[in-house]
Amino acid sequence: MRDVIVIGGGPAGYTAALYTARAQLRPLVFQGDEPGGQLTTTTQVENFPGFPDGILGPELMQNMERQAARFGAEMRFARVDRVDFTTYPLRVEAQGEVYEARAVIVATGASAKRLGVPGEERLMGRGVSTCATCDGAFFPDKELYVVGGGDWAMEEALFLTRFARRVRIVHRRDQLRASKIMQQRVLEHPKIEVLFNRVVEEILDEGTGRVTALRLRDVVTGELAEHPADGVFIAIGHQPNTELFRGQLAMDERGYIRTFQGTATSARGVFAAGDVADPIYRQAITAAGSGCQAALDVERFLEGTAFQDWVTADLLEQA
Repeated sequence: MRDVIVIGGGPAGYTAALYTARAQLRPLVFQGDEPGGQLTTTTQVENFPGFPDGILGPELMQNMERQAARFGAEMRFARVDRVDFTTYPLRVEAQGEVYEARAVIVATGASAKRLGVPGEERLMGRGVSTCATCDGAFFPDKELYVVGGGDWAMEEALFLTRFARRVRIVHRRDQLRASKIMQQRVLEHPKIEVLFNRVVEEILDEGTGRVTALRLRDVVTGELAEHPADGVFIAIGHQPNTELFRGQLAMDERGYIRTFQGTATSARGVFAAGDVADPIYRQAITAAGSGCQAALDVERFLEGTAFQDWVTADLLEQA
């Protein structure tokens, strides 16, 4: 029997582990297949407080992991195969072993959807990015591309105009899917050009190890053309890593976990932190902050000072 199990090894999971470990709750952390989460695919992180000269993403996550382990968090490099939150104590199964816990913090994050084209994975963090807020400042006076046609892509493109010489949006259809106001802002911006009816066929580096060009295909004519580029930002959506919890926790229509009164979920003793419950901000610092919140909520829950009786049937129906 564990006091608390943390599922996920990103900023939210490690912060939750740190706080619960310091509270002497002996957290067991299942890090999954990719300990550190999305930050392990980035290079320099300049917007995480406390590092005025920046820090490498993998180094930041290693530091978080070591800090939580220092206070007694037990790390397991293992993926959780199934959970049972319908009974109490809560049950978590990983690698054929079943663990019971008085509380569980879900911090499995969300994954940016990828194009699945040659060069994308190899050049991730080397000119390919899924976060303009994170990486835009690395491209001053550069030629940048944003792939996507929704509001998120428009927001990314507008943000990148602060740094880039030129921003081009690649969209596979003949009109944008974004809201009218976002379309207007983009189409009227002097630094932005929209390439309609185009898809990315390949991301090129010409042997440099960094993005140098995109190969685009015109979906109407079939014509292929290479476009010089310094960076490409993929903005076609995020997918929360919640498949494991379907039927166990209330979620919104996109699959993000619903939280109530802080980080509590629809299941007694289960709390959610980070991008798995956040479709809006998706930043390392907000994930870490919610990991802290979840840990504090768990402490109060285990002390009996914040019981989840307010998660009523009516509330779940609204979810």
